Amino acid sequence: MAANRLHVKKNDMVMIITGKDKGKSGKVTRVFPDKGRLVVENLNVVKRHTKANRANAEGGIIEKEAPLDASNVLLLCGACNKPTRTGMRNLEDGSKVRFCKKCNEIVDK
Repeated sequence: MAANRLHVKKNDMVMIITGKDKGKSGKVTRVFPDKGRLVVENLNVVKRHTKANRANAEGGIIEKEAPLDASNVLLLCGACNKPTRTGMRNLEDGSKVRFCKKCNEIVDK
């Protein structure tokens, strides 16, 4: 069985293209490749009602970042600073890197 691959990685800058946070951008903090989802810093914030426990003595309503589907975000290219689709390219040394389909620049450092 092949591993699920996403077009974004942890610490990438992405822009949300659908949903309540459409047009906003942020850094990817967590990636769940098996579910095809990711968490973006300070975006898709939901309110969660929690009971009191050792970690949270009072309980109550807590705001937290919820995962969103990877298909709802586009990678922000560092060179052209636009949301873009990415492709894979093989380099001469045998490594694979992502490239921006708008400006044709390599995205990975």
